[in-house]
Amino acid sequence: MLACYTDRLSVRPGERFALHASATNSPCRLRIARVGAERREVFSRGGLAIAEQPVPPHVDRDGCGWPATLEVEVGADWTSGYYDIVLTDASGAEAHHFVCVKAPAGQARSTAVLVLATNTYHSYNWWGGANAYSNVTGLMNGTVPFAQAMDEAIGVLSTQRPFAPLIVAPLEGAPRLVNMRKRGFEEKPWASDHAWMVEHRASPYDGSAGFLHKWEHAFVAWAEAEGYALDYATDYDLEVEPDLLAGYQSAFFVGHSEYWSGGERDQVERFVDAGGRIAILSGNTCFWKVRWENDGKTYVCHKWKGFEAEDVPPERATHLWSHRAFARPEAELTGLSFVFAGYHRLGMCVARGQGGFTVYDDRHWALEGSDLFYGDVIGGDLPLIGYESDGCRFTFDDAGLPRAVPMLGVPENLEIIGFAPCAFGEEAGRGYNPIIPPEKLDVIADVIFGENSAEAQAKVLRGHAVLASFKRGEGEVFNTGTTEWAHGLAARDPFVQVITHNVMRRFGVSRPGAPA
Repeated sequence: MLACYTDRLSVRPGERFALHASATNSPCRLRIARVGAERREVFSRGGLAIAEQPVPPHVDRDGCGWPATLEVEVGADWTSGYYDIVLTDASGAEAHHFVCVKAPAGQARSTAVLVLATNTYHSYNWWGGANAYSNVTGLMNGTVPFAQAMDEAIGVLSTQRPFAPLIVAPLEGAPRLVNMRKRGFEEKPWASDHAWMVEHRASPYDGSAGFLHKWEHAFVAWAEAEGYALDYATDYDLEVEPDLLAGYQSAFFVGHSEYWSGGERDQVERFVDAGGRIAILSGNTCFWKVRWENDGKTYVCHKWKGFEAEDVPPERATHLWSHRAFARPEAELTGLSFVFAGYHRLGMCVARGQGGFTVYDDRHWALEGSDLFYGDVIGGDLPLIGYESDGCRFTFDDAGLPRAVPMLGVPENLEIIGFAPCAFGEEAGRGYNPIIPPEKLDVIADVIFGENSAEAQAKVLRGHAVLASFKRGEGEVFNTGTTEWAHGLAARDPFVQVITHNVMRRFGVSRPGAPA
């Protein structure tokens, strides 16, 4: 076995982090490189004698407890960013982990910070057994049926263990979580690239989290190539450093930022209300409320079981942010919610969907100079919409433009730029077996409509991905409503690029290296 993890996921220059490792074939070499538009190695050490360590029972919950292999001091020249840790053994096998290097305290190099969606990394991590979704190991080795595996999901997860390899270090060119073409006539539905997943023994959870070759990496590669400078932080940093955002003009959430803790949400709301701006270039944002314990070593995420599985007051429990027990639906901050949208081009969820936004408000500031007009579709060929999306309910005014229905936190002043149909799940009894793991429609219906009748549950299934912005307090929020926005940048789609440049400019992002 070759595997490694760090004692923490974020550090500043001058600080040290510990690497914990296990290797069957020693000696090993350790290399650390910053990953952005380019890969820059900052540390290399060979001849590391590493012993093989045991994997304790319940390691997914309790952690590995391995001794530290070595400590690494972060150099003063380690620019804020994502750092890939690569451990190579004597046979040439590799194990990966990472650290996020923040800007030196009080010395931000940028006006904007990119917040890595590390809470989502933890929720999906199944190294050693289970994650917040299922008993993944049992599911993958065929010893546990799907329904039972889902029931064996765990809500208490240790951060002191490696990440599943295809989460932290997927192969370059791994398929996106979207069907790249529309379903053909009477064609059996599918999700992503099933043949690739079988070939590479990928779990259903590997593609939904992580940095390398995924959403955050695609965004950073584009932004740095365009000359933008960004500082980095993690979700957990926003939880434990309540004033981390104070020195910035804007914050960006571009990964699958599905899980937010209370402290993180508190800080982002204070930031926006005081005049800060946040750009959410993703979907399914701030959907689940989570909690940290044990100085960041324990991550609590019981999802649907939050109120029944935890012996804490309701306000400290983990569940949907939009649950009435918290009285803080995420749309109050994000403008949109996954409960009003769902999936697109995945299984039977809008299987022949347009894959892009139909433009309605072509005079919105984000479309300035984009050559986009009423009725145009953005990103249909990419596709720009797929996997998971956020939206809202809306009506049309006398001018034929969509106006948000202010419900479940959706602000009345939301400016809808465009939208596309989504489905929250696959409707049963329509002649095709469902592929997408079923959500609890009864819970969602009760959250949205205050009752969970069959009619209310049916209404949940139909929604829209929405591209929008709004002003809150003294600040502003821009939300693409789709997880796939970064892939539009990676494809150098001119419309997606112009819109993103407009957001970066309006939100004051430093651009010291802009192309001449």
